[in-house]
Amino acid sequence: MRRSILLLPLLIAACATTGSNGEIAIDTAVNGQQLPGANCQVSTNSGSWNVTTPASINVGDANGDLRVVCNRGGYRTSEMIYRPSGPVGSNVGLGVGGGGRVGVGVGLSVPIALGRGGYPARITVDMNPQ
Repeated sequence: MRRSILLLPLLIAACATTGSNGEIAIDTAVNGQQLPGANCQVSTNSGSWNVTTPASINVGDANGDLRVVCNRGGYRTSEMIYRPSGPVGSNVGLGVGGGGRVGVGVGLSVPIALGRGGYPARITVDMNPQ
C-alpha cells in the first residue's frame, strides 16, 4: 500500500505532461494585410530552415530561442525572437507517516507539468517598406 501511494504522484505527472507537435505556421504582413513571398530563415538550437511565406514547418520540441528573419524586395529585413513558454503547473506533496509512538515522515514532491512549453503555433512577421 505504501509503495503504491508513493508512486501516485509519478503517475499523475506522467498523465498530465503533454507534448506539442512542433508545427509552426509562418506568415508575413504589412499594415495588417498578408504579404506572401518573403524569404524567411527560421532557427532554433535544433536546426535552421529556409521557407517562403506563407509556410508551415515542423521545428520539433522547443530547444532554445526561436528566431525568424524575413526578407523581401522593397521591404526592410524583419526579425522576431521567441523564447519558449515554460510549463504550467504546480507541485504535489505526499506525506507518509511511519510507525510506533515516534512519527517518522517521508515527503515527496513531484512537479506536474500541464504542458512542456513551446513556441507559438502561428507567427506573423510584420514587414516595413523601405
